[in-house]
Parts: sequence; structure tokens; C-alpha cells
Amino acid sequence: MRERCNNRRHPRWHRYGGRGIGCCIRWDSFENFLKDMGECPPGLTLERVKNDVGYEPGNCVWASMKQQARNQSTNRLIEYDGRTQCLAAWAEEFGTTSDVLWKRLNRHGRLT
Repeated sequence: MRERCNNRRHPRWHRYGGRGIGCCIRWDSFENFLKDMGECPPGLTLERVKNDVGYEPGNCVWASMKQQARNQSTNRLIEYDGRTQCLAAWAEEFGTTSDVLWKRLNRHGRLT
């Protein structure tokens, strides 16, 4: 978290600190971070709920890699039936693959 936000030499700094994502001052103390977030559950990592907001209480949760992949700012979000989610989530919900849905979108302009 800190490296991506503060170290200009970090390979992914441009996606974090380079676009204004930072850490709240309260979390300068690891003890405060631990009080706010608790211990990291096995298999999870720190996730920002809103991609354009920094690391701070209320915007961070422990999440799986699958959840994090679906929250990346590079995902194309698709609205369907009054709901918005990434293509992988729609594919999972419809019981198909992302490739099939991409083809449907490109051919027909819709998911179904």
C-alpha cells in the first residue's frame, strides 16, 4: 500500500500515487491500521472499495483476488437489467464465459 502510493520508483506507482491515491495520516501508525482493519484473514488482501479514493477507514476491506480483479479501474462495466458489473461477473451469473458475452456484445450490442 505505502510503496505504491509513495515510492515513485514502484512499478505500479502511476496507478496509485501518480494519480493521487494516498494513505490516510491515521494509518501512519500500524497500530491504528490494525485497530481499523483488524488482522488480515487468510487468503485475502487489502482492497479499496472506491478506486478513486485512497486507503482510509471506510474505503478499505479485506477481499479475495477474484473480488479485487472485478474492482479494477481497467474493467469495462456493463449495465444490464438495472445492474452494473464487469463482464466476468455477468458471465458467471449467466453460466457462460466472458468470450461468449464479448461476442454477443460485439455482434448484437447486448448480453443476451
